[in-house]
Amino acid sequence: MSSPSPPTSAAELRQRLRPWANFFDISTFSLPISVSDTTNRINQNLRYFLPNYILLILLTLFLSLIFHPLSLLIFLAIFVGWLFLYFCRNPDDGPLTILNFEITDRIVLGFLGLLTLLALIFAKVWVNVVVSVVIGALIVCLHGALRAPEEDLESPYGYLLSDVTSPQGDYTRV
Repeated sequence: MSSPSPPTSAAELRQRLRPWANFFDISTFSLPISVSDTTNRINQNLRYFLPNYILLILLTLFLSLIFHPLSLLIFLAIFVGWLFLYFCRNPDDGPLTILNFEITDRIVLGFLGLLTLLALIFAKVWVNVVVSVVIGALIVCLHGALRAPEEDLESPYGYLLSDVTSPQGDYTRV
């Protein structure tokens, strides 16, 4: 079972956004049977639902800034920058070009991330941001632990936990 590679561009990230009905499908939730099952579920769900989790954390950040109107306006202005410079740019147009210089997605991502961090620090809401990101991360971990992964909706132990008619079971010799 090979794991999918992480997205390398904004277009791949948008294409990997899973349907929210699939994300909130209650029939796929169950309790994990062990700590290793929990970590396995979190890892698989993080790979599968990464864009959804990113949007969920951004939503918790947005909700935490509602009572700070100036910070909210700064965040919304930066969010518009994220939309136009990173998420909504057509990848077929090639890299962003400013004054005849080509700027890669990595540079745009680093610049926008640094700008976001600096704006929130200077707006003096960094503690609020840290708390909201931690709350978002806890929600992500809770969802990841309780949701059975897409590839393996049953137990990660497969046939070891199957029903056996014989009381001795179907064991192999070591």
